[in-house]
Amino acid sequence: MAEIFLGDLTQMKLADLLSPLFSGKKTGRVMFQGKEPGELYFEVGNITHAKTSHAVGEYAFFTLMGLSAGKALFEPDEVPLERTISTSTEQLMQDWSTKKQEWDKVKEVIPSPHTVFRLSLQKSPENKNINADQWNVLALCNGTKTVLEIAETLSWDEFRASKTISQLAQLGLLEKAGEHSPIQKKAASENFFLMVEAELRKVIGPMAPIIIDDKLSDLGATKDSLAQDEALSFIEKLSEDISRDLKKKEFLRVMTDFLNTEKK
Repeated sequence: MAEIFLGDLTQMKLADLLSPLFSGKKTGRVMFQGKEPGELYFEVGNITHAKTSHAVGEYAFFTLMGLSAGKALFEPDEVPLERTISTSTEQLMQDWSTKKQEWDKVKEVIPSPHTVFRLSLQKSPENKNINADQWNVLALCNGTKTVLEIAETLSWDEFRASKTISQLAQLGLLEKAGEHSPIQKKAASENFFLMVEAELRKVIGPMAPIIIDDKLSDLGATKDSLAQDEALSFIEKLSEDISRDLKKKEFLRVMTDFLNTEKK
């Protein structure tokens, strides 16, 4: 069945977009397109599975509910291959409301997952009631690891790590040491976009530039920000708009050869 466009998350809150699926007791898959892709499955109006590139289950659901950019599409009657959420949807939404308030408070202390913390020289943990999670974090806050790196080291999700660090900062045991900029990936070249537009025009015609812009928007990217290692998935998305199989295969072949040549 054809996908249904639910809305743009820059213009509407996700909870508002999902409301008709709850009330209408819908079954299907909600797909998120943008910098944080993901999937949310409904079965008779209940959320039974959530997935992002980094998580599944309830944490994936909380991550998706926090999205403020991207597009949401609904594919009716799609059912999940696994069910990672057993909590009732009503309870799930209540948990999200609570977690959102917690996240807002945490972000006042940690505005970015790339923030770096170190032990404060002003206070000692000796006279503090420190739990096991907090001790684990204190051992890693060496002034070089980011919040995200600490979460990965401990196999925690970002929220758990951020919340623990925020608690320690509020106790005066940690202080900000700065912020590391994420590693900048090499951008796709200008020649790549010239080539992809020329090849797409051959099979689609004058709509090619518009389709390119739309697909970039779906990925939450621009011609200046699309990374070189995202180029292959980008041309695969473009090929979805080519109806004839032979032309689609030829487009993918030519563009894949071009990318391989560029990498040499």
